[in-house]
Amino acid sequence: MISNNGFARTFKATLRAGALGAMVLGSAAYAQDQQSGSPSTNDQVDTIIVTAQRRSESAQTVPIAISAFSADTLSNRGIATPLQLVAFVPNLFGANNTGLGSANAYYIRGLGNTETIATFDPPVGTYIDDIYMSRQNGNNFAFFDIDRIEVLRGPQGTLFGRNTTGGAINVIMKQPGDEIGGFAEAAYGAYDLKMIRGSIDLPLSPGIAIKVSGYYQDTDGYVNNTTTGERANDSDMAGLRGAIKMKITDDLVWNGSATYMRNSGENLANFTCDPANPANCNGRFITTGMRQNPAPGTTPFAGTIDLISAISPPFVPIAVDATGDKLNYPLGNEVETQIYISNFEWQAADDFTFNVITGYIDMSQKFALDFADGRGLPNIANPIPPVAGFARGGFSILNDGVHKQFTQEVKLNGKLFDGAVEFVTGVFYINEKNATDFADLFGNSFLLADRRLDNKTEAWAGYVQADLALSDQFKATAGIRYTDEEKTFRISDNRFFCNGPTAPARCLSNENLIVNLATGPLQIPTTQRAKLWTPRFALNWTPNDETLLFASATRGFKSGGWNARGTANNTLLPFDPETVWSYEIGAKTQFLDNRLRVNVTGFFLDTSDLQTPTAFVDPQTGAISFITQNFADYENKGVELEITAVPTRGLNLYMNVGYQDDKYKIREGLEPNRFGVQSVRAQQADCLAQLAAGQVPLAPSGANNAAACAAGVITADGGIATPVRTPDWTLAFGGSYDIALPSAGIIITPSVNAQFMSALETGTANGTIFTGSTTAGSGTVFPANPFSGEFITGSQTASFWQVSAALQMRTDDDNWLVSLECQNCFDKAYAQSSLANVTYISPPRTWQLRLRRNF
Repeated sequence: MISNNGFARTFKATLRAGALGAMVLGSAAYAQDQQSGSPSTNDQVDTIIVTAQRRSESAQTVPIAISAFSADTLSNRGIATPLQLVAFVPNLFGANNTGLGSANAYYIRGLGNTETIATFDPPVGTYIDDIYMSRQNGNNFAFFDIDRIEVLRGPQGTLFGRNTTGGAINVIMKQPGDEIGGFAEAAYGAYDLKMIRGSIDLPLSPGIAIKVSGYYQDTDGYVNNTTTGERANDSDMAGLRGAIKMKITDDLVWNGSATYMRNSGENLANFTCDPANPANCNGRFITTGMRQNPAPGTTPFAGTIDLISAISPPFVPIAVDATGDKLNYPLGNEVETQIYISNFEWQAADDFTFNVITGYIDMSQKFALDFADGRGLPNIANPIPPVAGFARGGFSILNDGVHKQFTQEVKLNGKLFDGAVEFVTGVFYINEKNATDFADLFGNSFLLADRRLDNKTEAWAGYVQADLALSDQFKATAGIRYTDEEKTFRISDNRFFCNGPTAPARCLSNENLIVNLATGPLQIPTTQRAKLWTPRFALNWTPNDETLLFASATRGFKSGGWNARGTANNTLLPFDPETVWSYEIGAKTQFLDNRLRVNVTGFFLDTSDLQTPTAFVDPQTGAISFITQNFADYENKGVELEITAVPTRGLNLYMNVGYQDDKYKIREGLEPNRFGVQSVRAQQADCLAQLAAGQVPLAPSGANNAAACAAGVITADGGIATPVRTPDWTLAFGGSYDIALPSAGIIITPSVNAQFMSALETGTANGTIFTGSTTAGSGTVFPANPFSGEFITGSQTASFWQVSAALQMRTDDDNWLVSLECQNCFDKAYAQSSLANVTYISPPRTWQLRLRRNF
């Protein structure tokens, strides 16, 4: 960690580096310009029109840290899914959620969330054509017929106010064109990838045009299951979108669309060497006995017993199976999403535009996933558990969820006083209903819990933001949003013995949601209400047409929720909303007739009541337990630099650098919270006492285990953990060069993109198992330890480089394109996530050969 003075020095050094890069690239551009004459518009950095302030304007004129990508840029850089944006945005980390290939977890400036259960909201919002996606269960979709992508860094508390404490990924689809046209594309690649996609514009009349777009992708999966002989971690997708643009009158236009997307993909923990044959390191491997194609007529999850009855007096095991359709699910994950969008736009006058934006999302998710590879969970006594091939998995979750969301927004943009004031104001409403039927199984034979969760959200918000031109060069911005939100929570137990007239008190139900405190029983609330204001202030100075300097202060808000993955009533605790203040200073600059662009932003992030999810091995059951609470506050400060250059015709270069210095801020005091959850300081004191007594973290349950260590935000050595997924440094650079062959009528374009991330942690408590034995105070010797040595498994991620490249050939009329592309070309594996000491590594090298026809 560095001091504030160190931060200032780093910020100044980054500015100097940006200026030096500008001079070097600019000199080359200027010299070429003098030799070849004035450049055409194709020799300049793209000007991208964005709607980051809910109105159309150049990205370079917006006083917000934003990375924008046009459709051409996405294609040239080989960006086909949201996760591939990570390499091109400073201080953005993204990865599939553990287990789920359909869900992406994003962290921007340290704020993110890996949970997909419906009582958690993502702090990095995904928007499609102004429609917010509440669930990140299906946000890993293929880009097809995209107009542009905008990645907004930092809270967007006024205009994109729904939970965007970290930022927003704004996806804008193409509208129907006025002329017949489109494209068709096909690809074949690694792991028997087969992909087709296309789009066509069909104008029906001068006032009506439609667009039909679709895609299909199928792969065998890059993981070999050496227990069942099947392939896993495939990425099968399909989608279809129909859009219509209707000019009702000269001033009234309606844009509507209907989209269907399916994603069948897993992200199972896998290994570079076969656990059943460690000498075989040629590929990726798993060993779970769960099958993607079980034998006909079998019921994969029948024949289990209730775990609590087996480990608690009177020790009478009860035969109890999971219930519902999920009892028969095979290994896998499938998400189906329908999105319906309507946008009426009325040009009320030259200076006023009125929009009525309606959205409806219907998402269903079905999965059966093994999070422990069909065997035990790692600990220092057994750091590499032997292959067991459990047919029901080592730790499995079965899920059947339906998530429906309706949003309505009314928005007015306008100008007053001859354009001296520009404003946007509106009202936003969301109604979300979620029903999740899910069960947890442990050790092949035991049922931890089987329950149905029903939760709802209803929220109203009103917002206004105005820009006041103080002079030709100075502009002040002020905005505010008021949110009134209510959430409700209901849980019911599916186990047969919980549905009779004398259900045990341990059965999950709203009536049994009680915490027994020293002062007496406390009922856990099942309703949460939040009312708050989220303002924004900014000052802009444009000393010339090529420079924008800005400073801003923005407040963001993320909803509270419940720890719905708990398996006992007293663990189904609520957590409070998360709020953040973000302060930014920045410069957006262009040089040499827009051949060179340099943008830099410095930020300071102050977060209160950070929602911190953590997973750990329950010392009583040995299974994974989950808890989320507002364990700490959070602070992050850093710098982001983006450079784009066109030094000479056909040569496009870019570089972005991100630096961040973050920490948890722990409240002092030893008193538990209102639900009896131990304070961080009290847990830290217990951890240090356990270490002094010779107990060891991450040991098996029992007297040797220092259970207060390597849990929550306390590390194995009793310190405060490093926040997750926040590398100190991120770096990406690359470019492409067009080589024209006029006699052949083709253009050949090689391109390369390199990405670097410094070391980071992926587990909340930073729990990692290392080589080297350790001895407990009792004299027990463990073959591994949680303190230091060579990495075996867990949270720690070493710094890494990844490289992607492509070689394209297109006709000079832009009608045909052939491209050979590779992602992670050098097959680098690094840890992206961890869960209860199980490490999830990045996907392997992939390649594809792509053919495209524009018409």
